[in-house]
Amino acid sequence: MFTIKSKDNRGRTGLLETKHGTIKTPTLMPVIHPKKQSIDIKKFGTEIAITNAYLVYKDDELKELAINKGIHNLINFDGPIMTDSGSYQLSVYGNINITNKEIIDFQELIKTDIGTSLDIPTAPYVTEKVAKNDLKITLKRAKEAIDYKNQNNIKMLLNSVVQGSTFPTLRSYCADELSKLGADLYPIGAVVPLMENYKYRDLVDVVMASISHLPDSAPRHLMGAGHPMIFALAVAMGCDLFDSAAYILYAEDDRFLTTRGTYKLENLYEMPCSCDVCNNYTPDDLRKMDKDERVKLIAEHNLKASFAEIRVIKQVIAEGNLMELVEKRCRSHPMLLDACRHLSNYSNDLEIYDPRYKKSAFFYTGSESLNRVEVIRHLKKLKSMNKKKDLIILPSYRKPYSNNIPDQLGDFYVCGVEKDLNLENSDLMIFDIPFGLIPINIDELYPLSQNESPKIKDSCSIEFTRDIIEEFFTYYEQTLINSKIVDELGLDLLKIHPQSGDVFIDIKDQEKIIAIGDYQFGEEAGNALFKGKIEIEKSKKTGKIRHVYSNKELIANMRASDGYFVLAKEGAKRLHRMMKYPKNRIVVNKDSEPFVREGKSVFSKFVIECDANIRANDEILIVNENDELLGFGKSLLNHKEVMSFNTGQAIKTRKGIIIE
Repeated sequence: MFTIKSKDNRGRTGLLETKHGTIKTPTLMPVIHPKKQSIDIKKFGTEIAITNAYLVYKDDELKELAINKGIHNLINFDGPIMTDSGSYQLSVYGNINITNKEIIDFQELIKTDIGTSLDIPTAPYVTEKVAKNDLKITLKRAKEAIDYKNQNNIKMLLNSVVQGSTFPTLRSYCADELSKLGADLYPIGAVVPLMENYKYRDLVDVVMASISHLPDSAPRHLMGAGHPMIFALAVAMGCDLFDSAAYILYAEDDRFLTTRGTYKLENLYEMPCSCDVCNNYTPDDLRKMDKDERVKLIAEHNLKASFAEIRVIKQVIAEGNLMELVEKRCRSHPMLLDACRHLSNYSNDLEIYDPRYKKSAFFYTGSESLNRVEVIRHLKKLKSMNKKKDLIILPSYRKPYSNNIPDQLGDFYVCGVEKDLNLENSDLMIFDIPFGLIPINIDELYPLSQNESPKIKDSCSIEFTRDIIEEFFTYYEQTLINSKIVDELGLDLLKIHPQSGDVFIDIKDQEKIIAIGDYQFGEEAGNALFKGKIEIEKSKKTGKIRHVYSNKELIANMRASDGYFVLAKEGAKRLHRMMKYPKNRIVVNKDSEPFVREGKSVFSKFVIECDANIRANDEILIVNENDELLGFGKSLLNHKEVMSFNTGQAIKTRKGIIIE
């Protein structure tokens, strides 16, 4: 029903299959009022629409048309349709004249693709007692709806809505309980008041508390999120679907939606974008129009702006720079920027879902970039790496750093025990924004080489890197730091001249490949892969390492794009022998074993265990329950996703291992 195609942070593009077609997520569902439709949403590239089944049910004329002709004919849309159950009307009026089972039956009867059970929307900031009581009813009805669907062989997909007001523990509890029931999609409800009142920081808590407890194998729908300025942040948190009544509601109030915020027609001097409406009309033209005509045109602009943003988000996910877009979009409003910064408190969760290797470079856009997953992940790895006795810290040079270190290094300052410099027993690192310190042996790895930051450093980045360097002083007997860095960071150290004349720093290829192996696969993996007599083949054009052999047998290839290793058969065998179970492993069942040995891809339903450290795009080993090596390849999902999905590919197998 749902498969993931590409990933970045918790954001993902995917395919959701329904009876009336396949939807490419993330996407926007325009809200269609069953009696007030004035715009043909198909011409904007709409893949799925949403309408209210309860409004149809309570109107005799609409009800008869929907029963006889189906909901698709009623709202003139032949693609997939999601219907709401009347929960909004329940929250507004306190009561509606339909039961949970009746609304499920009715949605199936009118041929809805995705129906919704009758939950209780609980407003933000109510008392915990009220939220708990409402939640009991929501969970009871969700279970009733799913049981009823299964018992009566109802074919439509079913939403189960996550409620719990603004209590993260209740949201998480609700998500846990709903996950046990096995719904098809999971909307996150009752968040519109948060967005209307710019409570975006609270929205982050509500969404993350919900999504972190929902299965990865089902789409998540952020209900009522129809403003394009919020889409990028919501997708980064893991939301797949949005519904928008805002496009028409804002138009009725003469307001234009943009990713930079909302514009009132009365204040417009120029039109806000380059869509057909904005190209063909001026603000004065619109102000002179009849109300109905003007509303229709502004609504068209609003839909075009919204779908344009969805397309941009899909593109940046595919490229791997979603968070760069999030940081830019969140600068459109101070409360959005506050929410973006608050999201960094969930970095441990985001790291699990963020691929280690991406297509695009890391661009520093401001202090928020210091909290991106890539930075936090690197610093964690850096602290755990094997260390020599001393540390030498050099300023940034032209990339790649390892090819551009000058012979004359200049003056140094010392921290720790002052003694003679021993290059053989010293770790050599480059001072860097935003990664703090980059060991010279791994300087070509993504994103340590593939990053750009302004030459004029902001105070946050200076403080951030100063804290990192001062922490690393404690890990070594002696640290020598170049005077240029000391001056830039304002460090209070003793100045020395550790060595006169030219200093020749020899970066050995053997040490480099071992360091990369450790960084990529874990501590001691480098020695496991590259022990013994090793031959290293370099590119004649660039001089970079390309292939590593032992006794003429290929161990691994190094990717030119990101500097990481792709295992060959001998490399997989070496890693398997030396790395303890279950490190770097995905375990498959007996049914899958012969197919893996033939080099065929592994589907999620055949996986029975997975190393918790595996991320999407990682090079992994494929083994059976006895830890026999069956093959090796690239994981397409992280460990949680692999175990959550029952459909779709989990691993792209590079080569199978035939029993010899």
